[in-house]
Amino acid sequence: MNVLARYLIESFFPLEQAAEFIAGEQSSGTFVPVPGETDELKQKFRARVVSLQELSPLNRRPLPGAIDPSGDERLHAGEAIIAWPLHNFGPSIPNLLAAVAGNLFELRELAGIKLLDLELPPEFAERYPAPKFGVEGTRRLMGVEKGIMVGTIVKPSIGLTPEQLRPIVRELVEAEIDFIKDDELMANPPYSPLAERARVVMEEIERGAQRTGKRTMYAFNITGDLDELRRNYETIVSAGANCAMVCINLVGFAGLNYVRSFSEVPIHGHRTMIGALMRHPALGIDFKAYQKLARLCGADQLHCGGMKNKFYETDEQIRQSIEAVRHPLFGGYSCLPVLASAQNVTTMHVTWQRLRTDDLLVVAGGGIHAHPGGRAAGVRSLRSAWKAAVAGVPLEEAARNDPDIAQALDRFAAV
Repeated sequence: MNVLARYLIESFFPLEQAAEFIAGEQSSGTFVPVPGETDELKQKFRARVVSLQELSPLNRRPLPGAIDPSGDERLHAGEAIIAWPLHNFGPSIPNLLAAVAGNLFELRELAGIKLLDLELPPEFAERYPAPKFGVEGTRRLMGVEKGIMVGTIVKPSIGLTPEQLRPIVRELVEAEIDFIKDDELMANPPYSPLAERARVVMEEIERGAQRTGKRTMYAFNITGDLDELRRNYETIVSAGANCAMVCINLVGFAGLNYVRSFSEVPIHGHRTMIGALMRHPALGIDFKAYQKLARLCGADQLHCGGMKNKFYETDEQIRQSIEAVRHPLFGGYSCLPVLASAQNVTTMHVTWQRLRTDDLLVVAGGGIHAHPGGRAAGVRSLRSAWKAAVAGVPLEEAARNDPDIAQALDRFAAV
């Protein structure tokens, strides 16, 4: 039984030799033959290069320290699939990563190396149960049977005391927003202790639920050291919270899986610091591989970026990320794609046109808080813009009959 890992490789060495460097370094070998590295051992434990596909060199600078043995500056590029024996590490995500990623990014024989995708054997499904809520569970708890789910991030991101946060939450709840989340910068600071913040927020959510029958979902950021994760979780659920946010890259996949082991509310998986893994096209881990591990470790909702976002990813990259999250894993592992980063009325049409699904949680910060008509108008403008997009009505035409869209368009079109 093997794990299949697909890589983008760039090297001044021939592609076949570069791929063998990876297979040997990360399994049975090192930089020189050593006693005990028998043919029998290599036959059982060495990773194997399954396939190679040469590509045209990508004409960019090699990674620092890359060796050019011939000195001719001729760069080889391609995709390689390497098979890693499962018995080398077992169905353990931390130890899997030690093998398929590990020291690869430091190898001087590589001028570029990116883990593009993983094909995992069923033993991983036995070890890592599916997310407990996913798309259907999130919809049920939000009370949203169909259509996109509309959410926001608390803004300003930091600096608000619990009592300063209270009227903001009240206004959003009265607007019957589906979802609110802490910013990833907000965890358990002295000026806004998590316990007090949870008490205040849930008071407003329960008050709104009694009036409207809708219970807004609020994702409290429980990120912290491992001993804090459970303590923070218990703090928020004791206040009645219905969602926990975990910054995956800050606690690791093992930390996320730990929260999944005891959580009885959906886990909102934030991908802050993802650029360190993804941004360079020839270094790191692609989101297609990353999202599989996040789902295995229990993320019910997962950030995927957003169309026309304020960061580096293109709309096509975002589309591919969302499609990857929506693709079945082991026949299930449902996870709700979360769109964030500069989302507002001007991004709804391109989102629908590229994705053609409403199984999405669109989280708009400034797109709601900075609406000229107030936060409630910001919520309405997003829902109305989405309906117009699905109906094929151009945004400018919809704005002529909808003041919420018109005001938002004036505010955000030039941003």
